[in-house]
Amino acid sequence: MNVKVRFFASLKEQFGRDSVVVNAPFAPATVAGLRQHLCEQHPGFAKAIAEVGRLRAAVNQDMADDDTPVGEQAEVAFFPPVTGG
Repeated sequence: MNVKVRFFASLKEQFGRDSVVVNAPFAPATVAGLRQHLCEQHPGFAKAIAEVGRLRAAVNQDMADDDTPVGEQAEVAFFPPVTGG
């Protein structure tokens, strides 16, 4: 599996990086599976999620939910919900 993962807004600030590449398989091959894999492999990501709270995701620039499949060569973005006013 080769997936580029990008981080935005306060998640990027909390995690201290804007992207990682995941070369290892993860199961299930979904957004939720990828998020769990990242938490296990990058303790800083798990800490950032705890501080940021709920995350939104996009797969190949389309909004996604936890059950959205993540395929080979996908680009997945994680970001906190945005509020406006």
